[in-house]
Amino acid sequence: MAKKKGNDAKGGATIALNKRARHEYHIDERYEAGIALEGWEVKSLRAGRINLTEAYALVRGGELFLFGASIPPLLSASTHVVADERRTRKLLLHRAEIDKLIGAVERKGLTLVPLAMYWKSSRAKLEIGIARGKQAHDKRASEKEREWNIEKQRTLRAHNRAG
Repeated sequence: MAKKKGNDAKGGATIALNKRARHEYHIDERYEAGIALEGWEVKSLRAGRINLTEAYALVRGGELFLFGASIPPLLSASTHVVADERRTRKLLLHRAEIDKLIGAVERKGLTLVPLAMYWKSSRAKLEIGIARGKQAHDKRASEKEREWNIEKQRTLRAHNRAG
């Protein structure tokens, strides 16, 4: 799941995408959050080593935390650093954004799901979404729509080549 796409000079390169989140949830709103990382974690992220599929965000004591994200340490990690790949990481947002997310989670019963991690001006950013769970029929409908769009693109390409 961890793929490093482009390597922009400015940053902006995608570190990881959580494709499962888009399949399992309806995403209502998206927020960009900073993330508090240790040095060995940043090195692992630069190598593209992260798994967001089982990750989720929770509110604890008026702050947001990322749970379940796996950042395995590099083999060349220092021996004096105790590397916990599934440790809880603090998410950094403005107070107004945190309050809005707390309201959505506690009052409306929505979930905070990490969608993507990317570089923005040499800092790791996490895109989190306010999400509602999909039912089985919703998943089938979005799968049908995705397949239809692919087939439509194939038909258009074949038609443009022939014409």
